[in-house]
Amino acid sequence: MAILTLGVSFRRAPIELLERLAFTDDDLAKAYRVATDLEGVDGAVILSTCNRVEVYGEVTSYHAGFMALKRLLTEVRGVAAEELADPMYAQWERDAADHLFAVASGLDSMVLGETQIYAQVREALRRAEGEGAAAPPLTGLFHSAARAGRRVRQETSLGAAPDAFVALGADLAEDAAGGLRGRDVVVVGAGTMAALAVKHLRQRGVGPVRILNRSLEHARALADRTNAEHGDLDVLPDAMRHTDLVVSATGAAGTVIRRSVVADAMADRGGRPLVLLDLAVPRDVEPETAYVEGTRVIDIISLRERLAEHDAETAGDIERAHGIVADEVRRYVVRRRGDELAPLIRAMRRRGEDVVRGEMDRFGARLAELTPDEREAVEALARGIAAKLLHDPIVALKERSEPGTDGIHARVLAELLGVDPDTTS
Repeated sequence: MAILTLGVSFRRAPIELLERLAFTDDDLAKAYRVATDLEGVDGAVILSTCNRVEVYGEVTSYHAGFMALKRLLTEVRGVAAEELADPMYAQWERDAADHLFAVASGLDSMVLGETQIYAQVREALRRAEGEGAAAPPLTGLFHSAARAGRRVRQETSLGAAPDAFVALGADLAEDAAGGLRGRDVVVVGAGTMAALAVKHLRQRGVGPVRILNRSLEHARALADRTNAEHGDLDVLPDAMRHTDLVVSATGAAGTVIRRSVVADAMADRGGRPLVLLDLAVPRDVEPETAYVEGTRVIDIISLRERLAEHDAETAGDIERAHGIVADEVRRYVVRRRGDELAPLIRAMRRRGEDVVRGEMDRFGARLAELTPDEREAVEALARGIAAKLLHDPIVALKERSEPGTDGIHARVLAELLGVDPDTTS
């Protein structure tokens, strides 16, 4: 069995397609029921985030696994197969690990170093385990990916990148509004991104800020922390008749702010412009809202081109993060191959022990005058030499025994060392 990843991300897919592919809780329950019945798939983990939808599967072969996982996406999400032909990517074994580790580290996100993705990777595994769909190899893969993500956050400063992302959005909103000082602002949402938005808007001297959210309790909590007003999301249509800027940053799966509602609000504003800053993916603001006269919509598409600009310090952190990912992938591959090659490795070590015992017996007469402690020291030295001589070949065997090599390295090494090839099975 091997690990195959199939996915679509912001790098090659339009936002509209990602929005249609995104899994809700109900979709995930259905998807895992389908996954358990797929031929050629022994386990699956679905990672559905703002920037990507990916399925990690333990499969019997590449072709069978590819077709099965693709069918899972098209059937559960109702997306035609031809729509996935261009943006879909697939990664096999080590490449799949390298990709997931980069994802968990925030290196493959639209917002470089985003903090949410680390928790989302862990939650994806937890959900798959809860549905009985996470096979042990996938559990090991995701635990190792989480370790890589944790190290990147501890050893670099990339975790602060979302703050820079929100700052960029605030800059663009300030330009669009002709300045933010004293402006009336409504923030939709009460999570991390909403809190960052309030912080950056306060730094730009905005006027009164009102937090609106479906959960009034969460809105009140953020308002209390940021010296803002709060309210239920139901008052948003009326609030848009008076405010200068609406910032939306919810985790909703569907549209939160519709064109028709904005158009109604604009009819009562006497020609006063309205800026809408949409920091959410999937987008909170209906895309057609941009065509309502007097509105300026800034969303993830507007921000995308600017997100690739990094200063020299960030570039250094990116390089260090990639080094951490490469190190963790190597460790993961060695552990994974070690489990698969355990019978051969045990046979190699037994062979080393047999050689040591044979040589100790052959030189028994010469060692007869040694004290028990001295003899034990000689034997320990011989065992240590044998173990060190076997160490590098064992590590190389683990690193090179990728699926598709048909176990050739294992067979050659077994033959060269005189180990029974049956021990490799």
